[in-house]
Amino acid sequence: MDLSKLPLFDLLNRRIAWLSQRQQVLAHNIANSDTPGFKPLDLKPMDFQAELQSAAAGPTRTNAMHLTGGSGGSGEGKDLPRITTGSYETSPNGNAVVIEEQLLKVAETQLEYQTVTNLYSKNLQLIKMAIGRASG
Repeated sequence: MDLSKLPLFDLLNRRIAWLSQRQQVLAHNIANSDTPGFKPLDLKPMDFQAELQSAAAGPTRTNAMHLTGGSGGSGEGKDLPRITTGSYETSPNGNAVVIEEQLLKVAETQLEYQTVTNLYSKNLQLIKMAIGRASG
């Protein structure tokens, strides 16, 4: 069974991909905290409403008894749009990276990642329980 074809798992996979790429961008910002003139970047936030609508739009049903499917699209491997973030501080050499700000974003992203992976795991356990293969 390909879980990525289920809309919920597709949405969770896209969120995980977004969070992973955001961690890379934030790590890049921290690595360039001493680079003259460097401006920190961040990813454009995911539009949850648009993601839900794209997950809900699936193939048409030929029979009222059929389950609806997902969109089948995955956000993995896409280059996500990056935006330059505004900063409250800029050093004399033009660098606008504030380490504390970046570390706070890293911690928020890590917490969101743990939440999404927990959701993924719990839904997987529910599916296993439904088919009679529940395990601890």
